[in-house]
Amino acid sequence: MTSAEVCALSKDFNQWLLSIFIEEDMENLVLARAQFVDLVLTKLWVQHQLDEYQLSLIAVGGYGRGELHPHSDVDILLLTQQSIEKDLEEKIGAFITQLWDVKFDIGHSVRDVQECLKQAVNDVTIATNLMEMRLICGNQALAEQLQPLLQEDVFWTSEKFFIAKREEQFKRHNQYHGASYTLEPNLKANPGGLRDIQTIAWVAKRHFMANSLVELVEHKYLTLNEYTELIECQDYLWRMRFALHHVAGRSENRLLFDYQADVAKMMGFGSAGKKSVERMMKRFFRIIGRVAELNKMLLQHFEEEILVNKTKPAVVELNKDFIVVGGLIKVTNNRLFMRPVKIMEMFLTIAQNPVIKGLHSETLRTLRNARRRLVSRLNDYEENRRIFIEIIKHPRGLGLAFSLMHRHSILGAYLPEWRSIVGQMQFDLFHAYSVDEHSYRLIKNLYRFSQPEHNHEFPRCSKIVQRIRKPEVLYLAGIFHDIAKGRGGDHAELGAVDALNFAKEHKLNDHDGRMIAWLVQQHLLMSVTAQRRDISDPDVIKQFGEIVRDEAHLDYLYCLTVADMRATNESLWNSWKANLLEELYLATKRAFRRGLEKPVDLADQIRENEQQAQELLLAEGIAEGAISVLWQEFNSDYFLRYSPTQIAWHTQHILGHDRSEPLVIVSPKPYRGGTEVFVFTKERSNIFANTVALLGSKKLSIHDAKIITSNTGYTVNTFVVLDHQSKAITDEPRQLEIARLLASRLSQETLATIEVQPVSKRLQTFNLKTQVGFIQTEDDSTTLLEIITTDRPGLLASFAQVFADLKLNIHSAKITTFGERAEDVFTISNADYQALTTTEQQLLNERLCDDIV
Repeated sequence: MTSAEVCALSKDFNQWLLSIFIEEDMENLVLARAQFVDLVLTKLWVQHQLDEYQLSLIAVGGYGRGELHPHSDVDILLLTQQSIEKDLEEKIGAFITQLWDVKFDIGHSVRDVQECLKQAVNDVTIATNLMEMRLICGNQALAEQLQPLLQEDVFWTSEKFFIAKREEQFKRHNQYHGASYTLEPNLKANPGGLRDIQTIAWVAKRHFMANSLVELVEHKYLTLNEYTELIECQDYLWRMRFALHHVAGRSENRLLFDYQADVAKMMGFGSAGKKSVERMMKRFFRIIGRVAELNKMLLQHFEEEILVNKTKPAVVELNKDFIVVGGLIKVTNNRLFMRPVKIMEMFLTIAQNPVIKGLHSETLRTLRNARRRLVSRLNDYEENRRIFIEIIKHPRGLGLAFSLMHRHSILGAYLPEWRSIVGQMQFDLFHAYSVDEHSYRLIKNLYRFSQPEHNHEFPRCSKIVQRIRKPEVLYLAGIFHDIAKGRGGDHAELGAVDALNFAKEHKLNDHDGRMIAWLVQQHLLMSVTAQRRDISDPDVIKQFGEIVRDEAHLDYLYCLTVADMRATNESLWNSWKANLLEELYLATKRAFRRGLEKPVDLADQIRENEQQAQELLLAEGIAEGAISVLWQEFNSDYFLRYSPTQIAWHTQHILGHDRSEPLVIVSPKPYRGGTEVFVFTKERSNIFANTVALLGSKKLSIHDAKIITSNTGYTVNTFVVLDHQSKAITDEPRQLEIARLLASRLSQETLATIEVQPVSKRLQTFNLKTQVGFIQTEDDSTTLLEIITTDRPGLLASFAQVFADLKLNIHSAKITTFGERAEDVFTISNADYQALTTTEQQLLNERLCDDIV
C-alpha cells in the first residue's frame, strides 16, 4: 500500500467522519478514528515485515485510550527485546518514515521492557502514557510481560502518582493564571478543560485500577447524576475539539478568534457570526465551570482516600451547621441548603473565620445539589439581602468568600444580572477575559488595595481605599460596572440603572446609591480622558473636573479606573498608563483645591515654568543671555505644554547644537513611564511622517506627540515611545542609535516610502471599518480629529502621509491601541493655521477612509 493510497483513504475517511458529525455520538467518532489508524498501522506493519520479529506495536496516551480527533497525535511504543539487529532498526526507520509520509502526527519511542520502566519511574508523563497502553499488533507475549509490571508499587505508588498529577494540574492552571474564562481558550489545557477530566480518570485508574469513569460510581466517588454530567461535559468539549481540528486543518487546541465562527457553525449554532459564537462560548464557559467543580470535588475525595486517612485532620466546630475539617468548611447536615438562607450564611461564615481555606468536598456536593434545585433568586429573601451586604462590608468579605461565590455560581444565583454576563464574550484583542471574569478580577484588584501587605504595588490606590469610610461603595460599583454588557445600548447607562435599583432593594442610603450609579455610569471617563486628551491643557482638566464634581468622586473613580484597566488584560497595563492616570488625578485634585471657578492664570504658569527652568540651566553654567535669546524664538504655547525640567533639557541641547543638522535627543530617564524623543530642526513638510515611519520601523510604539513651530521656522517635536514590551528604553546604546538614525532620516528632503500593511487574517475576524470623527472644541484655530481603525504596522505613518498630502498641520497626537483597535486623536489645522472647514473635513474623511482600508 503506497503512501499516496493511504493519504487518499484518510481523506475519504475524514470526509465520512465529517458527514456524520452532527448526528453521531462523539465517543463513536473518536473511537472510529482510532480504529481506522489501527488498521492502517497494522497494514503497514505487515508491509514492512515487522510482524516477523519479536516486536510489539503499542498505542499509548490518548491513542491508547481509543480517543483520536482528526489531527490528534498518534503516540506509539515499539516494544522490543533487549537488543535489536541493524536490519530490524532499518525496517523500523522505514516504517516510521512512511507514517510521516501518510501525514500522521507520530510520536514514537523504541524501548525494551526494562527501559520503559526505567524511563517511566522518573517521569510521570511517560508513566501516564504507559498506563493507557493498548496492543495494536505484533508480539502479544512481550506486551503481556510489560502490562503487569505497571500495576506494581515499584512502578508508581498510588500516593506518589496522585501527588505528581495534582502538582502537574496546579502548574498547568497557573499558566492560565487560574482563569478558565479566557476568550481564546485552550480546550485541552485550560482549567476545566479536557485535561482536568483526564486527570480524574488517571488518578482513578492508578488507585482503583479503573478502566472507565463509570467505575467511580461503583466505588461511590461519583453519583450517577455526576457521572452523567461529567460525560455530557466531555462530549461537548470533544465535539468542539473535533470541529476545531477540522476548521484549523491541523492539530490545534486553542480556540482562536479566527476559528470560532466556523466552529460554531459546524456545531449547529448557526452562521450569524458573533451571535452564534456568543451562544457557543456561553455554553462552553458553563461546561468548563462544571468540569472544574467536579474535578475539585473528586480530587479532594481522592486526597482523603489516598493521603489524609493516614493522618486524622484537625476538626473545629463553628456552630450547629458547620465544622472545619483540615481547613475546609463542611456541612453537618446534607439537607442544610434546602433553606437558601443557609447558603448565604455559609459564605458569611467563611468571611468571618480566616481559619477556613476552602470548601469540603461534601459541602461542594451539597451546594451543587441545592443550586440545581433553586426555583427563585437568592436575593428574593430579605435575610439573604442583609447577609449579602454584610459580606460586601466585611474586611475579608471580598477575599475567599467572594471568590467561592463567583467560582461556584452563587453570585449568579443571587444576582440574575450577573448570571447574564457569565461567559459573555468580548470580541476584541483588548479584553483577555469574558465579562464576568473581567469584573471579578476588577473587584479582586479593589480588594487588594484594601490589604496593607500590598501597599507597595499601588501606593496611592491603597492609601485611598484604606482611608475611605465606605469601600463597599467601590466594590459594588465594580460588580455593576459592566453588568449590562451584551444587552444592546450603552452598558454604562443601563448598568447605572441596575445599580440604583440594587441600592434601593438593599436599603442603602440615597447618597451611596447615587455614588455607585455615578461610578458605573462614568467608569470609562478617566481612562478615556487620560489616554485621548491633552491632560496638560487646563481646559481639559476643568471639563473633567466639572463632571467629577469633588475629591470624593475623584478618589473613587481613580481607584475604580486603575482596577478596571489592570483587570482587562495584564499584558497591556504599563507604567505609561499608570502615570497618565496619576497625573490626571493630581491635576484634578489641585484644580478642586484651587476652585474650578478659578482657572489657572496662564501668564503666571508661564513665568513659573520659565523661572524654574532658568534656575536649572544657570546651575549647569548656561549663560542667562543665551537662554533669553533662544526663548524669544518660542511662543507661550511651548512654555505651557512642557515642564521646567523638559524646557531646561531642550534648551541645553539646542544651545550647543549646529542648526545645519537636525537635533534628535532621547531622554535618559523615563517620562510618564515612556521614553521621550525630542526633535528640533528646520520646519518643512514630512517631518512628522518621516519620524513616525522611522520609529515604527524600530518596533517602537508612539503614545503621545507634541508639535510646535518656533517663531524662527524651526519645528519642536516630542514623541513619547515604548518598546515592544510596553516599557521605556533604558539601554543607552539603543537610545543613541535611535537618535542617530532619526537625525539621518530627517536630514533627507524626500518622504520615506510608507506602506500601510494589509489587515492580517487574524484581525479580519473583527471586521472593523475605519471611522473618522471631528470633535467640537472652543479653539477656532484647531480641529480635533478622531480616527478609529484596525491597528497594523505603518498605520500612524500612513495617517501622517495623508496629512502631508493635504498640507495639514499637526499640533498634537494621542495614540491609543486597544488590542486590535487603534483609537488616535490628532489636533490639526489647515495650511493657514485655522480650524478645518466643512469641505476640508469631508476631503480628509474621504482620503483616510480610502487609504486606510
